[in-house]
Amino acid sequence: MSKEKPDSPAPLKWGRKPAKNIAAKDYTGDFSHDDNASLQITMNPIGVVHSSYRERFAVPRQPSLDEAQDASIELNAGLNLDQAVKDLDGFSHIWVIYWMHLNKGWNPTVKPPRGPKIKRGLFSTRAPHRPNSIGLSAVRLTAVEGRTLHINGHDMLDGTPVLDIKPYIPYADAFPEAKTGWIEEAGLAEMGISINTGS
Repeated sequence: MSKEKPDSPAPLKWGRKPAKNIAAKDYTGDFSHDDNASLQITMNPIGVVHSSYRERFAVPRQPSLDEAQDASIELNAGLNLDQAVKDLDGFSHIWVIYWMHLNKGWNPTVKPPRGPKIKRGLFSTRAPHRPNSIGLSAVRLTAVEGRTLHINGHDMLDGTPVLDIKPYIPYADAFPEAKTGWIEEAGLAEMGISINTGS
């Protein structure tokens, strides 16, 4: 695999522009990407999910494909998170990034529960058992009360640690023309069947 650095990107239309008469900085030049396997990343939860789901196999395989359930996210005190949620109540949906705290181990290939009974590469599925147990769900935001976010249509267990929250922005997050690989080939996309997990 080539280790050559790619050319500099074209000037950004919407991005930040460097200050005039100041050379652009190469922030990544001193970082060695060759041995990133030894890089340690530490994350601290910012809150916890309060949910009626208490058993892993009862959780929908996609938050939007089952009867929508209510839940809440209680953000931690002492981090000024009550200020961090300012202006969030104007959004109808949010991305919740969380840690699937009950998962153990992972496999590079999985057999999804729908479609042909063949193993697929893990990264072509939404299987929850992954090298890092990071979950990502787009959920409906129904209310913000202090440090508590009320949500609907989710797939998170009670007690799930929340790592971050971002607003769902349709012009940046939705790609209606996106291809879905083997899911489309198996006819699952049209059926609205979840291929979230593998066994």
